[in-house]
Amino acid sequence: MSAHCQLTGLKPVFGNNVSRSHRRTRRRWNPNIQQRRYWLPSEDRFVRLTLSARAIKTVDKIGDEAAVARIRARGEKI
Repeated sequence: MSAHCQLTGLKPVFGNNVSRSHRRTRRRWNPNIQQRRYWLPSEDRFVRLTLSARAIKTVDKIGDEAAVARIRARGEKI
């Protein structure tokens, strides 16, 4: 599973760990990705979405039908 959000497009960010002696090593910050299952009454089926924690709150606010419409508008297949 790739660590990206289907709704917001959030992906891992890369940077450096900097030690006290100022040596730098590469690291990555992963978004808080969760898998949620939503019922779509219009299609009479469940869809499994890979969402960040912030996107789950957005789906709760705008509704699952509107969220799926936004994901499809971004060009992702569900």
